[in-house]
Amino acid sequence: MNNVIIIGGGPAGLSAGIFLCRDKIKTLIIEKFSVGGNLLFTETIENYPGFPESISGFALAENMKKQFLKFGGEIKEGEVDKIELNGNKKIIKLKNGEILESYVLIIATGSSRKKLGVKGEEDFIGKGVSYCAICDGLFFKDKEVAVIGGGDSAVEEAIYLTKFAKSVYIIHRRDLFRAKKYLQEILKNNEKIKILLSTVVEEIKGEEKVEKIIVKNLLKNEVSEIKIDGVFVSIGQKPNTEFLNGIIRTDKNGFIIVNEKMETNISGIFACGDVIKKSLYQIITACSEGMIAAFFAEKYLENLQGV
Repeated sequence: MNNVIIIGGGPAGLSAGIFLCRDKIKTLIIEKFSVGGNLLFTETIENYPGFPESISGFALAENMKKQFLKFGGEIKEGEVDKIELNGNKKIIKLKNGEILESYVLIIATGSSRKKLGVKGEEDFIGKGVSYCAICDGLFFKDKEVAVIGGGDSAVEEAIYLTKFAKSVYIIHRRDLFRAKKYLQEILKNNEKIKILLSTVVEEIKGEEKVEKIIVKNLLKNEVSEIKIDGVFVSIGQKPNTEFLNGIIRTDKNGFIIVNEKMETNISGIFACGDVIKKSLYQIITACSEGMIAAFFAEKYLENLQGV
C-alpha cells in the first residue's frame, strides 16, 4: 500500500510528488492521459522562474516527471471511478476494476476545456472542432479557422494559429475581451485576425468535416454564415471532479474547497492546482499548492499511529 496516492500528473501533482518522494514517502501518481496535464497544451512559458529564454510546456512537464521518478516516485496510467473511505484508509477504485489504497490522497486532477454546447459540436470533434490549438493547429495550414472565446487562452490561441492558418476569426459573445491588454494589442495588430465581438456561434455545419458556422450578432440580432475549416473552442475550464460523488466539498461549479493547508473537508484528503477554488490559475501557483499539500500531507502521516 502506498502512503500517498496523487490523482493527476500535472504541475501540482508532480510538485507534490517530488516533495514527498524526496522525503522517502512512498508515493504513486495516477494519471488518466499523459503526465503534464494542461502544460502539454502550452507552447511557450515565459513567466516560470529559472528559464530566461522561456521553455515549452512539454519540456517543463518532462523535467518535472524525470525529477519525480528520480526520487523513486511511481506513475500508473488509469482513470479513477470513485473514492471511498475505510477508517484512515482511502480506497481508490479505477474504471478498469483495480482497487488501490493509501493513507493520504491528494487530488490534483486539474480542469478541462468547457464545450460550447451548440448543434454540430459533438458531431465534428476531431473533424474540425478542437479544444487545443497547440495540438491541432498544424492540421489547418492555409485554411480558415475560428477561435471561440475572449480570455487569455482564446487570444493566445488565435495569435498562435496565425502561424499556420490563412486567416483566423476570433468570436466573443461580449463587447470587450477579458484577455490581458498586451495580448489584445498583439491580436488587433495581426492582419490575419478578424475580430467579431458581441457575437455567438449558434451551429457548426458540414458534411464529413466542418465547413461553416452559423453566428448571431447580439447587438443587431442578425444571423449570418461563415465558411470555415476549423473551430477552436476556448471558453473557460471546468474542474475534473466528476468522480468525487459528493464526498468532498465543492463550490457550485465543482471546484474543491480547501483551506490554507490545502486540506479538504475530509481528514487525510488534500487538493491542489486548477481543481481547487481560488483566484489565480497559473503554473507557478499550482506548483506552490502542490508543495503545500505535500508538506501537510507528510505532517498528517506523522500523526497517524503505525505509519
